[in-house]
This record gives sequence, structure tokens and C-alpha cells, in this order.
Amino acid sequence: MIPRFGTPRQSNRSYRLRHGAYAVLWRDGQVLLTHQNEPTPEFQLPGGGIDPGESPVQALHREVMEETGWRIGAPRRLGAFRRFTFMPEYDLWAEKLCAVYLARPVRALSAPSEPGHDAIWADPQTAVDLLGNAGDAAFLRGVIAWLR
Repeated sequence: MIPRFGTPRQSNRSYRLRHGAYAVLWRDGQVLLTHQNEPTPEFQLPGGGIDPGESPVQALHREVMEETGWRIGAPRRLGAFRRFTFMPEYDLWAEKLCAVYLARPVRALSAPSEPGHDAIWADPQTAVDLLGNAGDAAFLRGVIAWLR
């Protein structure tokens, strides 16, 4: 069973399933997050939706590059969670099925190309406190426990 975080499914809403790939990016005792300014300012694990024809790992590489400007290596799948949320940028109620990976940030190639995103390095425990959704925070807490 895939754990759910956040608000339960509302019976009066129709949800579209949205698959995504997200990364805990750990390097030298720090975690790389993305800060998204719109539609609501929020810290997140870098990642996002899987486009048609993409594998989850291909989407992960693309999304991390767009949101942080970093190339990553050695992605390892940790698990998945789901959450029910409104996505105002798509005017869509979504059931997000989020696959989470642990990966190594290899090299910064550019500034984030995704408008309204900033790459932020944080101490892992501070990052847990900053993250805007409970699923991201739960996976990061698991990585902290495993790596320390």
C-alpha cells in the first residue's frame, strides 16, 4: 500500500492521476531543495510530472535540471507516496503519485530554467522543517536516519 500524506480524497471532487518523480539530493551533509515562488511560495524536493514517453528516471533528471540547474547521478528509488491537491497552474484537482529517489548532485550547470524556482542548499533538519508537504518531509527524515 502506498502511503498518503496531506488532505484525504474529497468524495465531491474528481481527481486526475499525475505521476511524478522527486529527489532527495544529498551532498557534503547538505540537501538541495527548490523554492517555488508561484502559485504559493513553497520549498519542495526537486522534481515534477512525468511527460508522455518519459521514464521516471528521465523525468527526474529533466525536472531537477529545470528546477535547480544541477546534473544528478546515481538515482536510487526510495519509494512512493500519494497526495490529493489542487494544482492552480493547471486548474486541476490531482491525485499525485510521487516516486521519490535519492540522488547525488554532480555538477551545477546553470541557474534554474523553470521560472520562479531557486535552488537552495540547507542543513537536512532545517530542510525537513522548510518542506511544504508532509510526504517530502517524511522521505527526507527517512534519508537522514539512514545516512547518519
